[in-house]
Amino acid sequence: MTHDLLTTLRPLLTAEASAEAHATGTEPGDLEQAVWLRLLEHLATDGPPHDPHGWLRRAVRAEVRRTRRTTRREQPYDSDPADDLDRGPEQLALAAARHRALREAVHRLPGRCSRLLQALLSPRDLTYREIAGELGISQGSLGPERSRCLGCLRRLLAPEVAARELRG
Repeated sequence: MTHDLLTTLRPLLTAEASAEAHATGTEPGDLEQAVWLRLLEHLATDGPPHDPHGWLRRAVRAEVRRTRRTTRREQPYDSDPADDLDRGPEQLALAAARHRALREAVHRLPGRCSRLLQALLSPRDLTYREIAGELGISQGSLGPERSRCLGCLRRLLAPEVAARELRG
């Protein structure tokens, strides 16, 4: 039953997520994944929805609203505390933890994104031409690819930043 429901809803979810993702600035795949999780939670607690197609459309819209709220609430830092000239042991430890978290998140990125961002963060300070040669892609596609990968990284790190902020 569950497998049939998932197979039936997949094309509709793909279409709905593709149509709505652009307005939120998210990837359609991320939106699909969030809705699949909602559906699995719903199946575990309430069983299959009575109107699966209507439920799916409402779930996509709800996920889009949640994403928009999150995006509106996210605010960049004015400055990084680790940029202070008077860095004590605590600031150095915090900066090291942030760099470690960033590198771990970069390694979790999908596809070419991990390799591209590792090359951009390399201490060798590679040029775009060198990075393109290393990755085997055209130099002109590096900018758009970098933007897409940074968006993925931002979404990957957003829950971690929010969780730390809530703890104080």
